[in-house]
Amino acid sequence: MGYYNSVEVSASGLSAERLAMDVIANNIANANTTRTPQGGAFKRQLIVFAQKPAAQTNDDDAPFGGIGDPFAPNQPEQASVEGVQALGIVDDPTPDRLVFEPGNPDADARGYVHYPNVEVVKEMVDLMAASRAYQANVAAINASRTMGSNDLSLLKS
Repeated sequence: MGYYNSVEVSASGLSAERLAMDVIANNIANANTTRTPQGGAFKRQLIVFAQKPAAQTNDDDAPFGGIGDPFAPNQPEQASVEGVQALGIVDDPTPDRLVFEPGNPDADARGYVHYPNVEVVKEMVDLMAASRAYQANVAAINASRTMGSNDLSLLKS
């Protein structure tokens, strides 16, 4: 994996975790929204991540030392890692939280109000995990940058 590949993988992680934090913030902001334009209570949203499909490269076009180069001894097969991508944002299928409030204008015929299936404590834990993952990707980019600058300083001497 080259210098730019490692930065691109970490950058895709930064982008994905930023989106995750945005979705979590939206969930927290709507934790008590009982009426949406679509009707009904707000539904907690979840983000679905997947590995980016690897770009297919032609080994015949690779410079010397590429995969399949007969002059590169004992070269291991390289894993094709391209980073992470967000496939989409989906609604959490768990049921709404029902609270008996017969005087509430959003109450159903039995007197229950459908509140969102958002648990603020769970959202905060998810936010902390996304924040830590974001920090880890920043650290990986900084480490790659430091290694790159150290490589350049070795070439100068």
